[in-house]
Amino acid sequence: MAAIDLLKVMRKIGFLSPKGFMRFIVSVGRDGINIMLLLTMAALVYGNKTALIAGGESLTYSQLKRRSETLAYGLSETFGLGKGAKTAFLCRNHAVMIQALFAASRTGSSLYLLNPDMSQRQFDALAAEHAFDLLIYDAEFQSLVHGSPYGKKTLVSRHPDLLSAEGLAKEERKGSARLKRASASRIVLLTGGTTGKPKEAVHRPSLFHYLNPFSELMAKLELQKRGAAYIATPIFHGYGIAILLTMLALGKKVVIAERFDAATACTLVHRHAVDVITVVPVMIGKMLEGGPEKLETLKCIASGGAVLNPRLAKGVADSLGDVLFNLYGTSEAGLNLIAGPQDLANNPATVGKSIRGTQMAVLENGMAKKPGEIGQLCVRNSWSMNNRKSGWIQTGDLGWRDGKGFYYLAGRTDDLIISGGVNIYPAEIEQALLAHPSIKDAAVVGVPEERYGAIVKAFIQKTEGSTLDQRAVVEWLRPMLATYQLPRSVEFVSELPYTDIGKLNRKILKGTGQRKEVDQG
Repeated sequence: MAAIDLLKVMRKIGFLSPKGFMRFIVSVGRDGINIMLLLTMAALVYGNKTALIAGGESLTYSQLKRRSETLAYGLSETFGLGKGAKTAFLCRNHAVMIQALFAASRTGSSLYLLNPDMSQRQFDALAAEHAFDLLIYDAEFQSLVHGSPYGKKTLVSRHPDLLSAEGLAKEERKGSARLKRASASRIVLLTGGTTGKPKEAVHRPSLFHYLNPFSELMAKLELQKRGAAYIATPIFHGYGIAILLTMLALGKKVVIAERFDAATACTLVHRHAVDVITVVPVMIGKMLEGGPEKLETLKCIASGGAVLNPRLAKGVADSLGDVLFNLYGTSEAGLNLIAGPQDLANNPATVGKSIRGTQMAVLENGMAKKPGEIGQLCVRNSWSMNNRKSGWIQTGDLGWRDGKGFYYLAGRTDDLIISGGVNIYPAEIEQALLAHPSIKDAAVVGVPEERYGAIVKAFIQKTEGSTLDQRAVVEWLRPMLATYQLPRSVEFVSELPYTDIGKLNRKILKGTGQRKEVDQG
């Protein structure tokens, strides 16, 4: 069945032309199975079509393939990369980073994608633990790299004077030597935030393993009908690299920017007639503030990576129509749930139903919860990380399932507030707060308290001109929540802290919440 599905997918994306199948077999035999194989086949099918727009530069599929292949030779000859090597990437979203990913994979090296916003201590620990054979980094992280005891080989991604990945990719090759066939490369996502010790999520570039999520994305988001995609999410994140590879396999024009900026994003969407965009919820919210008329070309907004505010889902529908999809996945387990526009119209809080090939369970202490009961979401599928210890992956997300098979999120396990022995789920309180017309954004955390162990504290960003105070907030919540869920403390802030990935940074809020302050408002 998997082989039949593979042929169907390859036919849909144009890899099974009369000559295409033989080219595919020859390429696998000559170069091996790695992500460079995807680019090789795409270049054969799409050739002079625009593949990538980044930083004002435009590359066709043939140009992207040629630069990536040239860089692969450079990495092999200059740094000795080959099967079994480890290459780490400390880069923003740019063309050279993408070329380097393909190039290192072609040598047989495993790819380690690092969060550029990690601390010095965290980077030092990662470098010591994994002993990377090569680190490719952006010049802005020079102090982080040079301030570390890491002593192995390094290569700056771009530099006007020093040897760089960009320079190697543009070199004129001499001779006819070929790289050895390599099929052993892995993609390793280091998850867990920017301050704690990351967990490894190891994935292998197998066409068979990713058929289900790939075909589900094509079918439900109708990606084949799209022409240009803007990837707003960081490529080092699992969501970012998955969408990048999907779009390139489909022959789409991919637009990226090094950092997310709402005004820049709106300009790129308008300038390049982008019709599909991948975001986390906070990104599309900020883009809508710039005016929906700048986003009128969008036909598909793929939101993921964080909880979707139901009010935002309705706002997108009112402004842009039925274009919003809510995706749920993790770095460890990949894509698992999809909610389409109609699903969100019926219930804007849902993350959808499981896709083909995914088994979802809501568990607590190993026991299944009934529909409507909250527990930890656990996943089992064939495309999960290869280094999992058991069949089920604990996502760390709390959630529940309704009687129709739709899933909903209730927060992270480490965000759970236990007050006086009672479990309190921040997401439920936050959704009630966000329903208030004078509240632009809100977050809830637990603050240590001697009597109850913890109390609920709310951080609120008011809409402009609002005179909302703590008493009004509590009175708004009282009809919707139990008494024990009501915030004992409210702090009004100018904005809430988000990471570069677009996730709410609760660690900062918890640190702020522990200060002895008089409540504002």
